[in-house]
Amino acid sequence: MTPETGAADAKEEFKVVGSRQPLVDSWKKVTGAAVYGDDVRFPNMLACRVLRSTLPHAKIVRIDTSRAAAMPGVRGIVTGADAKARFGVLPISQDEEALCIEKVRYVGDIVAAVAADDEAAAAAAAAAIEVVYERLPEYTDMKKSAERVAAPIHEWTSDGSNVQKRVDQHFGDVPGALASAAVAPKATFRFMGVGHQFTEPHAVVGVPEPDGRISLYTPTQVPHYVHKALAKVLEMPMHRIRVFRTAVGGGFGGKSDPFPHEMAVCLLARKVGRPVKLVFDREEVFLTNRGRHPGEISAQIGFDAHGKILAYDLDAWIDGGAYASFGVVTTYYNGTLSQGPYRIPNFRYSGRRVYTNKAPCGAMRGHGAVNCRYAVESVIDMACEELKIDPIELRLLNALPAHTKTLNGYRITSNGIVECLTRARDESGWAAKKGKLPFGKGIGVGCGFFISGSALPIHKSRTPQSTVHLKIDVDGGITAHSMGAEIGQGSDTVIAIAVAEILGVPMDFIRVRSEDSDTAPLDLGAYSSRGCFMIGNAAREAAIVVREKLARAAERVTGHPAGDFEFADARVTARSDRKVSLSYFEALTEALADHGAIAASGWYQAPRMGSDYKGAGAGLAPAYSMSAFVAEVDVDLETGIVRCTGVWAAHDCGRAINRLSVEGQIEGCVHMGLGQVLGEEMRYSGGRVSNPSFLDYKILGPKEMPDVRVLVVESNDKEGPFGAKESGEGPLLPILPAVGNALYNAIGMRATSLPVTPDQVFAHLSKLRKSGAGFRKTWETGQGC
Repeated sequence: MTPETGAADAKEEFKVVGSRQPLVDSWKKVTGAAVYGDDVRFPNMLACRVLRSTLPHAKIVRIDTSRAAAMPGVRGIVTGADAKARFGVLPISQDEEALCIEKVRYVGDIVAAVAADDEAAAAAAAAAIEVVYERLPEYTDMKKSAERVAAPIHEWTSDGSNVQKRVDQHFGDVPGALASAAVAPKATFRFMGVGHQFTEPHAVVGVPEPDGRISLYTPTQVPHYVHKALAKVLEMPMHRIRVFRTAVGGGFGGKSDPFPHEMAVCLLARKVGRPVKLVFDREEVFLTNRGRHPGEISAQIGFDAHGKILAYDLDAWIDGGAYASFGVVTTYYNGTLSQGPYRIPNFRYSGRRVYTNKAPCGAMRGHGAVNCRYAVESVIDMACEELKIDPIELRLLNALPAHTKTLNGYRITSNGIVECLTRARDESGWAAKKGKLPFGKGIGVGCGFFISGSALPIHKSRTPQSTVHLKIDVDGGITAHSMGAEIGQGSDTVIAIAVAEILGVPMDFIRVRSEDSDTAPLDLGAYSSRGCFMIGNAAREAAIVVREKLARAAERVTGHPAGDFEFADARVTARSDRKVSLSYFEALTEALADHGAIAASGWYQAPRMGSDYKGAGAGLAPAYSMSAFVAEVDVDLETGIVRCTGVWAAHDCGRAINRLSVEGQIEGCVHMGLGQVLGEEMRYSGGRVSNPSFLDYKILGPKEMPDVRVLVVESNDKEGPFGAKESGEGPLLPILPAVGNALYNAIGMRATSLPVTPDQVFAHLSKLRKSGAGFRKTWETGQGC
């Protein structure tokens, strides 16, 4: 990996912003000091195991826990009778239960939970619980599940089917535009579900406090939403519940729901009066899932003879599994996040998310935008072939400008898509390779467009979406409190950089506390690429308040106007007279006099934006990131194995607050995206996951990673903190279509079913071999497609 420096650094003078900073929590992780869920220990702690459904869909006739309760070491058992309230991450689809009450909806649904002296005793007791089921029809095919059925998975679906959400949007005149198009290629793409596959399994501890409160220790991405769900399920006010976010060993969206197992351990802890701990095995992580939805997307795009886009027509079928999770948002995003990075004058989208008796799907990195992006970018390349226009030139022709609005009302502020495309083109040697590589080797391009935070909170409220408190006392250290969930993406480090930059102090002056709901102000969590944009802005604003207090203190000491002071190198110095200067500690001492500790708050709330049509809020963001990737592939013509050998990853992140972190996030996105396009899939046998282990679920190993050249493009967004936008999810989108288009360039195979497996490629090559002399000539001359 060779990082490239963007041009924006020379335009602004920053001391810390734009540098390469190790994450502030990295030392804890490399020394083993970080406390993960499985590291949490309390005196008299019990072990928990859960009983899961073995049937995809069935009524619970009877649960008998008497034999299990009498077994040695068993201290408590809870079932659906102990918690009647339903919950969920979205207020409009609260369809989950802490433990199944009347029926089970997939293989893996939690029916009961046991607390015992050790795991073996808890597991034996869970196995001894007798459950009598009455089988119900099983719905594992999403299209059949969308028809009127005998026994819907959830009773509140309105038309007797298992369709959870329908979205239909039409802007402009799509039929007319397609009729007038010079070319209008169309294709249907099918996607297997994939999971987050984080290293750390779910591991949670529920603790009954001596004063009657309940504490939950959990590796969550969304402490606030877990807090709200616990209050509902436990029927306790939020101030009587404490949520402590342990170190998170990978999330990627897989820990952004409140989960039934979090509710269960708290119910058990309250019932038995002792701490209760539950650690999943890997199969249970697969069953909990919340990964990327399987589905089918049909895309047709019309172009005029010069390559201008005239219309998009998209249709999506989305297999949601047994519960809603973020599904309403997913259904909108599959269409609306196709609106960029191109100008689209006419747009139509139809989407359906369907309940099935499979493990529930949810939010995964690049939520809702990855599969539709593959479809759109593939069809664009199909048009390029028909029109005989270079794929990068056509994308440049249709690129959205900065400071505009999309057809559906998205406000585009900064926009580096043109620079992304040109840099990826130039750095990859595109002109010398496209159509000129030997048969079996190919090059392709794909673009991306993603949100930098969601402009609208999940729960409608005037409360800021992110708040940061700063506290400074006599020791001079600056403690930043935030509930922004640090999950490895670097949000704690963004807080530290923002504060250090504004106050002109070294990074080691800053200590970030972002774990405990008792001490941290509200933040909505690590999802929708909120962290850098929203937490960074809140931290910056809090630091500005502190800076003003220190500047007024310096004015009292020196008599020099507060507005003339600058902060750098742990000193407060007058710009107009460099001799007027105090150390940071001298200014602090004066600021503390007669007042005590300095406290300040900063907050972020997205500006009002958007239109008033149904669904207008879906995908609204204060800023959008843009990406363009070029990928090279090498196909083994004997085995059908596809290797990605090189990636030129240009991503517009606004401004790179921490260049090291931006580069790492882009590389991680490349790895995750390559996994989905070249191997990863959750396979089902009926309603049962058939490959719930890392032996059978294929993740790319280190030796399968290509050379990745990260090209950081800085468009300097006027509303982002120091100009920053997101870089943790958007860079996932372009890698899939870049590889798919490169594969077509290599062997003429348009991959319409992901993942692309060697047997698919081998079948295509075998068909070419049988086609006769034309194929042999292509093979022998080495001419690419």
